[in-house]
Amino acid sequence: MQKNIGDVYKGMDLACDTYPQTMSSTESNNRPKIDAKANVLMVGSGEYTTGYVGGTAADSDKGAGVVALTMFDLRRRGKVDRVGMCGVNGKKFPGIRNHMQKNIGDVYKGMDLACDTYPSDETVNPKAYLDAIPTYKAGDIAIIFTPDDTHYDIALACIKQGMHVMVTKPIVQSLEHHINLIKAAKENNVLVAMEVHKRLDPFYADARDRARSQLGNFQYMYAYMSQPKHQLETFKAWAGKSSDISYYLNSHHIDFSEWTLQGIARPVRVTGTSSTGVAHSKGMKTEDSITLTVQWENLNDKSLGCAVYTSSWVAPKSDVHSQQRFFYMGSNGEINVDQAHRGMTVANDGKPFASVNPLFMKYTPTNGEFSGQGSYGVRSFECFVDACREVNAGTKSIEAFDDGSLATACTTVQGTAILEAGRKSLDTDGRPMDILYGDDGHTPVEIRP
Repeated sequence: MQKNIGDVYKGMDLACDTYPQTMSSTESNNRPKIDAKANVLMVGSGEYTTGYVGGTAADSDKGAGVVALTMFDLRRRGKVDRVGMCGVNGKKFPGIRNHMQKNIGDVYKGMDLACDTYPSDETVNPKAYLDAIPTYKAGDIAIIFTPDDTHYDIALACIKQGMHVMVTKPIVQSLEHHINLIKAAKENNVLVAMEVHKRLDPFYADARDRARSQLGNFQYMYAYMSQPKHQLETFKAWAGKSSDISYYLNSHHIDFSEWTLQGIARPVRVTGTSSTGVAHSKGMKTEDSITLTVQWENLNDKSLGCAVYTSSWVAPKSDVHSQQRFFYMGSNGEINVDQAHRGMTVANDGKPFASVNPLFMKYTPTNGEFSGQGSYGVRSFECFVDACREVNAGTKSIEAFDDGSLATACTTVQGTAILEAGRKSLDTDGRPMDILYGDDGHTPVEIRP
C-alpha cells in the first residue's frame, strides 16, 4: 500500500487497524455539517435548462433538460430549497411547465416541480433577470445558461447581489469582462465558476492526470467537436449575431487544455480559420466550422507545442448528437479519447440507431426514481452547489476551489483569451494574435496582433 498509494498520492495516512473499531458517536458528531439548503435561480429557459425548444422537446440528447432536472432532484435530496427560472419570453412558460411535467414529473417519483418564473406569463422582457435577482439574497446561487453575449451583464448583476454564480461556457467573450468578473467576485466574496462538465467525465479527468504526471512537456493536440445542422435552427436567435461555433464548442477542449496544462504551459499565439456555405444558404451570416491553431509555450524550458481545435454545427445527423474527440501528445507519450462512443449502442423501433452515453446523463429511472446522480452532467452542478454551501457554512474558503476542482473564474482566464484572440484573428482574415501576460506569468492581460 505504501508503494502504490502512499508514494503516489499526497496526504494519504495509511494507518489501519487490523480489527477496526466502530466510530464513536462523539467522533461522528465532530464532522462538519452543512445543513442550510441552497436557493437557486436558473437564468435561461432553453435546451440545456429545460429541454424545451420551439414548443416541444429538443431534438437532441437533452430532451428532458439538465439544469432544471438536476435542481429538482437536489431539492428532493435535501440540498436545494427554492428554485426559480428566468427567461425572456414569459409566454413560453405554460408550455415549459407542461413539458417539465411530462418529462420529469410524470417520469420520476417525488419530484417537486414548484418553480418561480420571470417574467410573468403575459410578458416579454429581455431584462427580466433584473426583477428576479432582488428576490434572492447573499449566499444564494445563480446558474446562467443564456446566449454568450448576455453572460457578463447577468453574472455581474448576480455577483453584486452577493450570489454565487455558475455560468455556462464561455463564461464571457472578452478578456476585459473576465478580469472584471474576477474583481467583482473578490469584492463581494462570492464563488464564480464556469460550467464545463467534461472536467467530471472520468475519461477526460484521467487523461488530464496522465498528461500532467506522465507525459512530460506538451507537444501537440488535435480536438474536434460537432453538432448536426438542425442546431443552427435551435440557435438561430444568436448564431452569427452575437457569438459563433468556436465560443460554443471549441470552449470545451480549450478548457481541457487550460485545466491540463495549468502551471506547465501557457498559450501565446492564436490563429483562426473557418469554412462557410451551409449557414449562409440558410440566411445566417456565420461560419459553419472554425479552427483555432494555438501555440503553447512550455514554462520550464520555453519549448513550443501546438494545439488545433475544430468545431462545427453543420455535421450530418448520425448515431450521436455531438461528435467529440481529441488526440494529445506529450514528450513522453500520447492519449486518444473518443468521448462520443463509450461502447454502448441502442436500437428501438421507430427511433434511429444511437450510440448513447449514460456517463453524461442517465435519464432512465430506477424503480421509478431519477438515478442519474453519478452522471457527470449532474455532478457538475451538484459539486458547485455543495461548494457554495461549504463557503456559506464557513467550512471552506472561496480560494480553496482554485485547485482545479472547479473551473473558477480565476483559473479560466487563458481560455477566454484564446477564444477572443481566435475571433479577432477571424475578423482580420486570419491574422495571428499574440497573448501577453502580466507579472505573474500566467494571467493574460492583453491580446495584440
